[in-house]
Amino acid sequence: MASDLTGSYAYSDSLKGIHFGPGSTATALPKLLDALGAKKALIVTGRSLFTKTDVVKTVEGILKAHDAYGATFYEIGEHAPVAGIRRGVQAFKDAGADVIVSVGGGSPVDAAKAILHFVQQESGAPAPFKQIAIPTTLSAAEYTMGAGFTDDSGNKVAVASPSLVPAGIILDAQLTLATPERLWLSTGLRALDHAVESLYRPGVPPPLKHLCYAALADLFTYLPLSKAHPEDVSTRQKLQIASWMSIWPMQLEKFVAFGLSHGLGHRLGARYGIPHGITSCLTLAPVVAAKVELGSPQDKEWLANALFYLRKPSTGSVDGDVLELSKSIQQLVNDLGLHSTLSQYNVPKEDVQQIAELAVGKKEDPAFVKTVAILEALYE
Repeated sequence: MASDLTGSYAYSDSLKGIHFGPGSTATALPKLLDALGAKKALIVTGRSLFTKTDVVKTVEGILKAHDAYGATFYEIGEHAPVAGIRRGVQAFKDAGADVIVSVGGGSPVDAAKAILHFVQQESGAPAPFKQIAIPTTLSAAEYTMGAGFTDDSGNKVAVASPSLVPAGIILDAQLTLATPERLWLSTGLRALDHAVESLYRPGVPPPLKHLCYAALADLFTYLPLSKAHPEDVSTRQKLQIASWMSIWPMQLEKFVAFGLSHGLGHRLGARYGIPHGITSCLTLAPVVAAKVELGSPQDKEWLANALFYLRKPSTGSVDGDVLELSKSIQQLVNDLGLHSTLSQYNVPKEDVQQIAELAVGKKEDPAFVKTVAILEALYE
């Protein structure tokens, strides 16, 4: 095992540490609890991870050994329905918890943020409670201050605050071995979506854009390797680090949205039951292609330069290189066996214009017609 796949990193008082390495949970979790002064933890996770694997039991055992286990709450469904979050708030109180340890993919991580958000609302001020995230997918929800959950009407709701950013993150590839292949690989495309859209996301400084290029290169390299050799922990650890690079924690005064691929994903995901990783498999490649028409010269240049990091020759033009990047993304999706259509998820064609309007903002927006065309092509 390469030594650079194990270590830790911290950059502010709010982020006590990102610990990484196979088997790192056993030592990192107690360190983070001590750093936070936390005494009792509520584990927030999903039902499948709790009932079908030993991952949660492993975390429970570590907490119990340090007399820090409060309870486990596993009623978190895909897209984090608000009913489950309300029950999570009550579970947090009943356990007398002062920290949440989330275990799983983006839904438990976002649900933990939302639980803390509701606790803050009830107290009338930012509560001193924090989250330690132990992700088992590549969705990278643990690096942001935003959380998405589904309201009672099935609509996606977002909350964001610097106080919701996890105070600790543990990237333990050993705990990802139980993650289903389709979930693991498709959330890798979600990480790719973060990296690509960060190339034109407002507020991302150039040094972090170059980190996104590194993430792109590693995701293109190691996702196929992980599919071919799913038990290779070293490859999985490299993918977790690539996911981290795709959305490196930034100190932002307010949440800044990504781009159209994410916007469409939010509209398609909760309403039609499409996993976030799969929405990225659907939307990222065509959205990148659309940047030829809709993107600024600067945005297109950042996208075109990605070919160099993927070790692909330039086509000789910026627009051609952007289209080549789009084709490369789609080829990766296909090679990973992740090609999907909106027909598979029973998205009514009559909903297309409404989805486009919700994602873009207004029908008068020049991007509206192009967005409709993107969605219509996703039925094939």
